[in-house]
Amino acid sequence: MLSSHEALAWYLEGARTHVSLAGPPVVAVRVDDDGDTVFVSANEADRFIAEELLPEDAGRVVRVPWHQSVLEAAGAGLVEAEAEVAPALRAARASLLPAEADRYRALGRETAEVLTAVARGLGTSTSERTAAAALAEGLVSRGIDPLVILVAGEERLPHRHPLPTEGPLGRRAMLVMCGRRHGLIANATRWVGEAGVDDQRILEVEAAFFAATRPGARLDDVFAAGTAGYAASGFDADEWTKHHQGGPTGYAGRDPRATTLTTDAVASPHAFAWNPSAPGAKVEDTVLVTDAGVEVLTVDPAWPTVEFAGVKRPRARAFD
Repeated sequence: MLSSHEALAWYLEGARTHVSLAGPPVVAVRVDDDGDTVFVSANEADRFIAEELLPEDAGRVVRVPWHQSVLEAAGAGLVEAEAEVAPALRAARASLLPAEADRYRALGRETAEVLTAVARGLGTSTSERTAAAALAEGLVSRGIDPLVILVAGEERLPHRHPLPTEGPLGRRAMLVMCGRRHGLIANATRWVGEAGVDDQRILEVEAAFFAATRPGARLDDVFAAGTAGYAASGFDADEWTKHHQGGPTGYAGRDPRATTLTTDAVASPHAFAWNPSAPGAKVEDTVLVTDAGVEVLTVDPAWPTVEFAGVKRPRARAFD
């Protein structure tokens, strides 16, 4: 029984499965040995069949009255969240097919382009909400759902998840976006204005994560190697405990969020978004990990970069 966004979007080739991004999917899929059945809320069925499903799948749709749960209508079965199922599903969607990787590259590039275009119009007096509105507009105009938009001006940089306010950006500001298209999610952070005192050191921590993220490695081992980078780079050894560090991404913002207890294996090609941070410092991009190394997906050649540990990393972009 597939009912989560990440499982449904993956299984249905990137279909949009929500109307409200804050609500449950309007579709569920029952996977049987003799074929699949797609259960869709009746008031969404015509649009879903016409715009989201492959033509050969239209005949497998069951229309469910709007007042009934699609999962309830699908009937009893093995639920994807059960302990023996969830890791297997994550592993199945971890290694991206060539078409998925191509869609991800396009999404990453366009997400990065939005960040660049918006940054060009910002200044010290721009409000956080004005910047956030421009980011959202840029994503939506490209068919990308804005799942997360965070903006921190100079006075709010210690906050790791800064929801936008009316405060001004000031001399240094952070922009964070998570955008979804075809079910895939691109995550990226950029800095505008002045450079930060810890910009170099946080890149050293990220490099420790990248160096350990290799196909076949276990996530708990990768996590341990990455978090050890804090002390090695001069931060407090427990800095990693003050905010999550990211992990695999793809059809979920983090799939799963890495901890000391996550034992999933790194696949190839496998999307990751590590986001090491400290007060006033953070780095985050969506990358593709393969046997050949790390390919940054959220990249725009127009954004200033610095070569670090063999990977081009974004640096703070001065206000125009």
